[in-house]
Amino acid sequence: MGISKSTYNTIKSIKDQFGFCKLALIDPDLKNDTKLYNILKQINSSNFNGILIGGSSIEDDKYEQRVEFIKKNTDLPLVVFPGSSKQITKQIDTILYLNLISGRNPQYLIEEQVEGALDIYNFNIHAIPTAYILLNGGNFTAVSKYSNTKPLSMIDKDVVLKHALAGQFLGNELIYLDNGSGAINKIDINLLKYVSKYINIPIIVGGGLKNNKDIEEVVDAGASYVVLGTYFEDLLK
Repeated sequence: MGISKSTYNTIKSIKDQFGFCKLALIDPDLKNDTKLYNILKQINSSNFNGILIGGSSIEDDKYEQRVEFIKKNTDLPLVVFPGSSKQITKQIDTILYLNLISGRNPQYLIEEQVEGALDIYNFNIHAIPTAYILLNGGNFTAVSKYSNTKPLSMIDKDVVLKHALAGQFLGNELIYLDNGSGAINKIDINLLKYVSKYINIPIIVGGGLKNNKDIEEVVDAGASYVVLGTYFEDLLK
């Protein structure tokens, strides 16, 4: 059975054409139910190029219903950004196959990956191996809470670089540097410049990005993909 790569190829072609790709992140959880349509309306009317779907936890059993709703209300490419193997869905043909290499919790280093592997195969999903590195964005985020891991300090550039290089050497196709949803601070620009000098696979940057100036800064510093999530939620407050 062949695996479809069309969604990822679409996103990559946008990145290759413009030098970067803007991705919106939607958390398909109960907290966004009443504003999900308006979040999608904001995203659809923006110049974002694709949507990541996922969250650190889903508090009820309506994940599949929300994914279906998102699919029906946007034409943008969709990629699963899973908080756990339970967020794998046959409704979306592409997934970031995350490995939380900044932490040492075996559940997110290998156990969740093993748990979801057969579903990915049976659903014919294109899995994109992604080294996920959580950085300290100035506050305690849901990622730290649910993964039971500590973020890396952005002060020690070599520690972050070692993790990114390890992710690359392990064969990952992407490095995801994330300050976490709702982070106070975005990634340190000097850190991103430093890491990007050594990394030759695309870098995704998310967490703490609030406006076009932030996006321009991280792209100029070496990001190939930028992710904004709570930005769209905040627009509706």
